[in-house]
Amino acid sequence: MRYIKPSVQSVTFSITTRLNPTAMNQKAIAIYCFLDDFLQAVRWKEDKRTRLTDAQVLTVGLLAALYFYGNQASALRYLVDHHGFYPLEKSQFNRRLHRLSPQLMVIFRAVATSLKYLNTESRYLLDSFPVAVCHNIRIARCRLLEEEAYRGYCSSKKSYFYGFRVQMMTTEAGLPVDFYLYAGAFVDVTDWQTMPVDLPAGSELYADSGYTDYQVEDLLQECDQIHLRTVRKKNSQRSDPAWLAYLKHHFRKRIETVFSQIKAHFPAHIHAVTAEGFILKITLFIIALTLDYLTT
Repeated sequence: MRYIKPSVQSVTFSITTRLNPTAMNQKAIAIYCFLDDFLQAVRWKEDKRTRLTDAQVLTVGLLAALYFYGNQASALRYLVDHHGFYPLEKSQFNRRLHRLSPQLMVIFRAVATSLKYLNTESRYLLDSFPVAVCHNIRIARCRLLEEEAYRGYCSSKKSYFYGFRVQMMTTEAGLPVDFYLYAGAFVDVTDWQTMPVDLPAGSELYADSGYTDYQVEDLLQECDQIHLRTVRKKNSQRSDPAWLAYLKHHFRKRIETVFSQIKAHFPAHIHAVTAEGFILKITLFIIALTLDYLTT
């Protein structure tokens, strides 16, 4: 499927190629009902004078991430035409969505907590992937970010990028239960040392060799009863038996598929005016993947 930049003309393209209209309507209703029920359950207070509710604003953002390559104007236009949403101006919608970003994370944390309790296998996967703000040749003209700390190196692709690194933790089935964004220059093990780990006791966390840190591994085992299963390097001081090395390589492969599923919804270039807006769009892509599974 070739890529077409989302626009007014490409709305029909997105609907007919990514999912049929009936299924998209059902998905939009399911996501909206989930968000509306959640906000009512936590007694979320909003201005009663608003003609587009907070649940509807969040629905637009998540639906844009799922089917419109992050183009929120196209998603809002679709929901106005098919579900009777009130047509806000683009700038007004963006301001409201930014104000709701903390509540969006509250919703994700609540969903993630439920997924952890339902994950009876207690196996989790940890890895990171880069998200570039611009091509390297355009770094000097980039207005979104202006610090050298955002220039990172992706060892799997053997290339440099300018942007953020997304540290993500998923279940064995590939459902995100936690994620953090860091400047691209930080390597995995450095990010990992500052990332809080909130997993049930007895959990197994599989990661690649880039997360090798014997001290953290021992602390997790002793204090939280969490088994950090990192793939060992050839010169590792703690070699694994053959059966354990096989299990580590076997389980951690799933997270690469999760990254591919998330990036499949990315446009060729994530459009944002501010760094906060760029981060918000990445957040919407990740949370949309989780809600897509839960509302199927």
